[in-house]
Amino acid sequence: MRIVQEIVGKEVLDSSAVVIGKIKDVEVDLEGNEIRAFIVGKGGISEGLGLSKGETIVPYDMVKKIGDKILLKSREEKTSYEL
Repeated sequence: MRIVQEIVGKEVLDSSAVVIGKIKDVEVDLEGNEIRAFIVGKGGISEGLGLSKGETIVPYDMVKKIGDKILLKSREEKTSYEL
């Protein structure tokens, strides 16, 4: 998917605009042709050398906005959508 190539490498920011890492991979539902989650690497020198395995899986429903960077929803925004 072309969109995956465009997303990998983007920085991910929490709702306070603090960088939590960069997109390493994207989990895609091929049958539904939908993004399910982002795999976010924590970054740092050790990851650049391939030594770090620190990854976070971010469900797509936690994403507020995708632009030059990816902004995540706050816990309050997540809760209000689930009600």
